[in-house]
Amino acid sequence: MSVKSFIQKNPVTCYFGLTFLISWMGAFLLVANKLINNEPIPKFDGIIMFPIMILGPAISGIVLTSFQGGSRAVRELFGRMNPGHIKMTWLFVLFIPPIVILFLLFILSNFLSNEYAPGFFLIGLFFGIPAGFLEEIGWMGFAFPNIVRQRSALTSSILLGLFWGLWHLPVINFLGAASPHGSDWLIYFLSFTAVMTAMRVIIAWTYVNTHSLLLTQLLHISSTGFLVVFSPTPILTQHEPIWYFFYAFVLWGIVILIYYRYGKNLVRKSLLYTA
Repeated sequence: MSVKSFIQKNPVTCYFGLTFLISWMGAFLLVANKLINNEPIPKFDGIIMFPIMILGPAISGIVLTSFQGGSRAVRELFGRMNPGHIKMTWLFVLFIPPIVILFLLFILSNFLSNEYAPGFFLIGLFFGIPAGFLEEIGWMGFAFPNIVRQRSALTSSILLGLFWGLWHLPVINFLGAASPHGSDWLIYFLSFTAVMTAMRVIIAWTYVNTHSLLLTQLLHISSTGFLVVFSPTPILTQHEPIWYFFYAFVLWGIVILIYYRYGKNLVRKSLLYTA
């Protein structure tokens, strides 16, 4: 069996394999010398890991799209990033992350602890730009359309969200306001993955109703960027997962409302989704 034939028959497996290989290998090579010498990884190195990792989904999405459908498929992939295809009535989704985060932190800071008062690191919004534009080429541009051929959009997005959360593992100790998370990394990772999985469903819901890859990129930018902008700081590492779990709880409430209104395929009955 040729490589092209294998990719065409197993596109999802190939995507996850190639994405994790590129991203995790890049992250490992950056700090390999320190790991070999049993030296602590500086926070700066941990931060630099992320821009290296986001190349994985983008490269995998473009390469596998080319194997699957040639240059025409690649042009179609980038065509889904055309601003002219954005449905203006769906721009409201970009406000979901900042509104939910601010509302939640307002409640927590007033009724639980002032430690949860929102920060305002405005330049943090720019952290989301490379993540949103590059990652979604792979996650929604390639992986989701191939997964959804065999499953409902809801199941597909949850599955993709879990892998998305796992993909962050090499840098999980350096994400958030309280980094590094040290011995609390696991509970933070679980809370972070709960947030990412719910957000992935919301991103998929946006995509199947608009067919705009650009809008999902902008939503990803909003999600990542405003997490950096408004994350409370300073905050104890053992307390940071608490507000993430609350954030996940609210996002999953939104997911339930979406499911109730749109069903397992996350799309209005008047629309037909074609991968």
